[in-house]
Amino acid sequence: MRIGWTIGLILSILLFAGSGSAQETKDFFTLEESVKIALERSLKLHSATEGILGSEFRRKAARADFFPKWTGQYSYTRYNKPTTIGFFGSDIGGLSRDVHNLNTSVQQSLFAGGLITSNYRLEKLGVDLSKTNVEVVRRDIVLAVREGYFNILNSQKLVEVAAQTVKQFKAQLEVTKAFFEVGIVPKNDVLQAEVRLAQARQDLIRAENGLALAKSSFNTLLRREINAPLSVADILEYKPFGLRLEECMEEALQKRPEIQAADLSIGQAKESVNIARSGYFPTVSLTGGYNRLSEEPGLMGDYRSERWTVQALATLTLWEWGKTAYKVGESKVKVTQAEDTKRQLIDEIVLEVKQDYLNMIQAEKNIEVAQKAIEQAEENLRMNEERYKYQVATATDVLDAVTLLAQARVNYYGALSDFNIARARLERAMGRMYP
Repeated sequence: MRIGWTIGLILSILLFAGSGSAQETKDFFTLEESVKIALERSLKLHSATEGILGSEFRRKAARADFFPKWTGQYSYTRYNKPTTIGFFGSDIGGLSRDVHNLNTSVQQSLFAGGLITSNYRLEKLGVDLSKTNVEVVRRDIVLAVREGYFNILNSQKLVEVAAQTVKQFKAQLEVTKAFFEVGIVPKNDVLQAEVRLAQARQDLIRAENGLALAKSSFNTLLRREINAPLSVADILEYKPFGLRLEECMEEALQKRPEIQAADLSIGQAKESVNIARSGYFPTVSLTGGYNRLSEEPGLMGDYRSERWTVQALATLTLWEWGKTAYKVGESKVKVTQAEDTKRQLIDEIVLEVKQDYLNMIQAEKNIEVAQKAIEQAEENLRMNEERYKYQVATATDVLDAVTLLAQARVNYYGALSDFNIARARLERAMGRMYP
């Protein structure tokens, strides 16, 4: 029984190791998986998240100002001759030249003109602002992943079109050679077909390089090895977008985290005004102190003196040549600047939404046009190939028809890719999070 248990354990370990290895070598990704991986591994997002932690530390540091502050001092002094220790009116004769002094105090701020409270609110708004910045970064990363994903799909389609075009030119070259060998067509037709085939092969090489570059860029975005194998699920399709432009703009003004960040910046600017205005008011604090002097390091000698005090202190700076007023004025200017920045941001968001929406509509219309163009180009090629067999059409007509069909397919897949990318950008402009 013990042997069976051991064998089972070994098999479990091997199975786990195998699954882990398979996970590490995974090279097929859906869009949702790609987004998840990019968000988990992004250094930019990690840095923004760490910014929240830093803001929390600043908030806690500001909160500490509400609590009392304790200070303690211990000093040792050696005189050139024996001296007395103690305080005025209660000196104690000492026989030692060594004097040890312990002084400690506790201070509690009672009123600071709103300085402590406003500073705490300022740092608390900073925490919220850091969280909002994280949401901005998250949406930017998601958009980059979606764009990179559809660029790969578009590049794959271009490779397929280029490969199919090479195949069609090869077939046409074989037909032309057969006709030439029996004396039906001149040598010039063969040369034209060979030139077009060579050009198609060059186009295929460029398309393959474009696909490799798109995959490398996507690997970098997912923080994978740049040359790691990569394949993605084919979701290059047309799905209608059901919202009107006005609805998109309204949603953007409600959901864009950048607008929330602008509101928080305005709130911080207003708190800065309160901080500057606190200079008009006195500060009131309560301090308790204790002091002991002795000729012994432990402060417990025959000659020692001690006292405690309680002090209420109010401080008011009556005249600083308008310095406080100038600080308040500067802070108010920053409030106005923050409000202007928000208005400008809203204008830019509205323009961004409209631009992305129009780009999406344009790509949507191009899809329909390109679909019809493919059908027409296919029929044109079929007719020219039939006519060439009976020598009613020239070799140039067939070669041009192949080129037109390839271009129509490129336009169609380009329109599909443009539509999906424009939709992704529009949803980012609207403040949406994918998925």
